[in-house]
Amino acid sequence: MLLTAIDLWSKRWAEENLAEKRRGESPPLCIADKSGYILTQRVRTQSLVLVEDFLEFRYAENCGAAFGMLHNAPVIFRSVLFSTAASLAIVALFWMFITGSGGPLFAYSVPLVTAGAIGNLVDRVNNGYVVDFIRFHIRDLFEWPTFNFADMTITVGVVLLLLDGLRRPAAKVEKNPA
Repeated sequence: MLLTAIDLWSKRWAEENLAEKRRGESPPLCIADKSGYILTQRVRTQSLVLVEDFLEFRYAENCGAAFGMLHNAPVIFRSVLFSTAASLAIVALFWMFITGSGGPLFAYSVPLVTAGAIGNLVDRVNNGYVVDFIRFHIRDLFEWPTFNFADMTITVGVVLLLLDGLRRPAAKVEKNPA
């Protein structure tokens, strides 16, 4: 719960400090115009540079999945897919957690993944998109897609899941002496 609360608070902070409401009529939600561009519901106002040419807070709206994938897919398709995927992941992880699946890292990964999934799901339900605001880049040479706190918890949780799966010894197969 704490991680989800931090995520949702940080996204509201980004909305209030890095963007403002559009004046006049809002554009269609997550629908591309004739040139393929999706107008945001809020207008980015400023960026907060943390480390020059490297890290900043900059408001963005993500209508797609990770890294903006499927952002041009029909709204109903995205809504059903993302809501279903997040819900199934949360239920499956909690079930595995309750039944004692996984090793020691699994116990840490479940709260991280579920907190992030819930945070992004709440954004999708409330806004129709996910608020992202952490921008990592190296001058104009490289830019990682803008992300949020939930994305970080999901990523760390998935890495722990993978490490947990790699740590478990494989079942020993007995060889029959013949």
